[in-house]
Amino acid sequence: MDSQVLLGVALSSVGGFSTSIGALFVILSQAPSLKMLGLLQGFAAGLMLSISFFDLTHNALNSLGFLRGNLWFFAGVIFFAVVAKFIPEPTVAPPTSDEKKVGKEGNKGIMKRRRRQVLISGVVTAIGISLHNFPEGMAVYLGSMKGIRVGLNLALAIALHNIPEGVAVALPVYFATQSKWEAFKLASLSGFAEPLGVVIVACLFPTSLNPEILEGILGSVGGVMAFLTLHEMLPLAVRY
Repeated sequence: MDSQVLLGVALSSVGGFSTSIGALFVILSQAPSLKMLGLLQGFAAGLMLSISFFDLTHNALNSLGFLRGNLWFFAGVIFFAVVAKFIPEPTVAPPTSDEKKVGKEGNKGIMKRRRRQVLISGVVTAIGISLHNFPEGMAVYLGSMKGIRVGLNLALAIALHNIPEGVAVALPVYFATQSKWEAFKLASLSGFAEPLGVVIVACLFPTSLNPEILEGILGSVGGVMAFLTLHEMLPLAVRY
């Protein structure tokens, strides 16, 4: 396998497997601090915006000109907007008062039905996160083609962003199954989509791309990162 692809897989794995860290929060404490998750999201959002505007988009505008650079940028925005429309970002929701009341009453029939519903929601969340992570893995790989610094910064920002996603998967699974291993396993598996996205995009975009096309694609990655930050990461940081 090409060394560039190996680098992309390694960097995206850092981001992908940070869902395991989110699962550990659930396993070790059972009540993750939303404030801490919000701080991580806010930090990752700032890092992501700086990469998008000061590096990827800036270089695309300088290399391709104002018009073409913006066309590539907003193509990335529209692409990820469509992804977000059909695969919304899962969020961590604290238990409601009704859920707490049911738990206190100890009604076995109600609790069993509730656990089944929560387990289904956890599995659906894991599938949604996996699909959501494909373009993130692609972004890390394309960023690493620009340079190790860009790829590493993107991987770090996405890793911080993915920790709450691991919590969003592990929390309902742990509640439903009472199994730490099942919660950890499903949250970790949902992160596999990122390195898988690298392999797919490596087949679509060879490393010998025309420099102008590469700059345009990286400009689109900047659009993806900007949309992800402003549409999902910052609002979640404020909410948490």
